[in-house]
Amino acid sequence: MNSGSVDLLSPDDSFLVRSSVVRLRLRAQAELDPLHILDFSDGFLIKFLRARDMDVELSLKLMLNYQRWRRESPEISGCLSPRSVSALLDNGYHGVLPLRDHSGSRVLVYRICRWNPKDWTAIQVFRVSLMTSEIIAMETETQQRGVKVIFDLEGWSFSHALQINPSLARKISSVLV
Repeated sequence: MNSGSVDLLSPDDSFLVRSSVVRLRLRAQAELDPLHILDFSDGFLIKFLRARDMDVELSLKLMLNYQRWRRESPEISGCLSPRSVSALLDNGYHGVLPLRDHSGSRVLVYRICRWNPKDWTAIQVFRVSLMTSEIIAMETETQQRGVKVIFDLEGWSFSHALQINPSLARKISSVLV
């Protein structure tokens, strides 16, 4: 499918979206590990389709990468309970601005000075990002308009850097891509 000709703002019940969802579901059921599939709902599949301009093949590739990352990173993705990071959230380390920016994007803010590496591991900190991403990715407007991130690096120190080993850096970059 030519991604340049797709209207990402087309309603979820349009023929293009419905047919793409059906094709992606069939391909995913044939190729993905059924033991690790989280969801085959229309909403879940549409997230991947919108991320790849309704191109079924690229969306399937993205789903395969997502599934592989979740399976290979259980220390991050295995416990996505808000209780597991509530104190970090209460501390103001991470937040989502209540209003979108001028282009309709969600805006996330990370305040490094609010992360005390003695109290919170980099895995717990990244888990906050993953949970937020999973939640806001359910929003149709966020799928269409995207996300912008502000990193306030005030307070970044050597103790923060020591938390991010090469293995964790690889996993973080994997999910960001």
